[in-house]
Amino acid sequence: MGPAYFIEPFVDTGLGNSAYLIGSHDTKKGVLIDPLRDVDRYLHAASEHGLSLTYVLDTHLHADFVAGNREIAYQTGAIIGASAEAKVGFDHDPLNEKSIIDLGAFQIHVMTTPGHTPEHISFLIVEPDNKTPSAIFSGGALIVGGAARTDLLSHELTHPLARDLYHTIHDKLLNLPDELEVFPTHGAGSFCVAPTSSDRTTTIGRERKTNALAQPQTEEEFIHRALTGLPSYPTYYKYMREINQRGAKILGGIPILEPLSSGEAKALMDDGVILLDVRHNKAFGAGHIPNSYGIRVDAPLTTWAGWMIPFGSRIMLLAEDKDQRLSATRQLIRIGYDDLAGYLDGGIEAWAREYPTETIPSVSSNDLRERLDEVQVVDVRMQSEWDAGHIPNAIHFEGGRIAWDELPFPHDKPLAIQCASGNRSMSAISVLRRRGYHNVIQVDGGINKWKMHGFEVVKDNSK
Repeated sequence: MGPAYFIEPFVDTGLGNSAYLIGSHDTKKGVLIDPLRDVDRYLHAASEHGLSLTYVLDTHLHADFVAGNREIAYQTGAIIGASAEAKVGFDHDPLNEKSIIDLGAFQIHVMTTPGHTPEHISFLIVEPDNKTPSAIFSGGALIVGGAARTDLLSHELTHPLARDLYHTIHDKLLNLPDELEVFPTHGAGSFCVAPTSSDRTTTIGRERKTNALAQPQTEEEFIHRALTGLPSYPTYYKYMREINQRGAKILGGIPILEPLSSGEAKALMDDGVILLDVRHNKAFGAGHIPNSYGIRVDAPLTTWAGWMIPFGSRIMLLAEDKDQRLSATRQLIRIGYDDLAGYLDGGIEAWAREYPTETIPSVSSNDLRERLDEVQVVDVRMQSEWDAGHIPNAIHFEGGRIAWDELPFPHDKPLAIQCASGNRSMSAISVLRRRGYHNVIQVDGGINKWKMHGFEVVKDNSK
């Protein structure tokens, strides 16, 4: 006989996270775990399966997105389940290891699994015999090939949380059966983890064999492994935990943006509202509104808008079409950028009929090679990418830092901004323009095109 339930995953590759819908075949009751804030797709899936959502559960206070728990509760009446240690400021069922969620055909038991965060819990599906576990939803406590990082809250908590994570994995999770399926929230693409695997689900047995953090080791060896190779992460993370603890504003659906004329958009910009241009980077370079941010919609915005645009900013959009605008709106509300003033009706063409636009020059790899003595190449890729090889005499400065850090770039020669292919470099240029660097050019095709021509790439550990 097959399982009494089914699991439907919802993967967001931009955030690198998965939410899960668990449904009972018999009782038609459903539970949602770790949903994002734009909840219409979960509601649609539940409706298609004929499910009544009874609970919406969170494994922890998320640092990378606004939880969709209150949206689900508002629209369905589902009970919010959250760790008792999270001390959230809204109606919820506080969960601990004595908590059991009974769906009739099966039960969900709660395990306290601190490490990624202090209040972290995991959800164990147990068969009707109340003994046999068949799946665990592990949040960030155990992921494919690793575990979620412990350094997002504060420097002071980084090592204590890593110790907690050691005991969570070695004293709890590895005591579960090898055949137990593991459904993590965090995965490939998430800055909550160090790069591990592109797989989204796993088993306890697989992790016991292949996960470096699950191998026999001392606490100190574990901590060293857990804290090695962690990438930098977007600046908006520092706001998410408090929002999720307090409870985000309930939107009641995807905001429908108001159309704005060019005159209205200009007046709003003059008043400090940010214009975010989400078109393709080549379209932005060919003509854009002065002082606008150029971050293409599939950058993704959940990373780069959240890294470059000050949190709490009022934003209006410039997009190529309705679908692009909707995607941008979804991504922005997922990370708490929900003060949206509208969108420029008629796009860049409407603006250009009344006001000036700017362009960004580009340089080919061939021309750049001939001009290396005349320009300063600035490589805006991540540290790991830089370490793997870069253009000679380039300066490394991660793109996310350009909006916030003191800039060491010269003003007496052009800056040639380069990333892997051209996406991040254009976003970085839009920020540099806002910060007073106007003699900037984009390296067309980035280092990928440079390598295709067989030009020299050097390696070092400079930062």
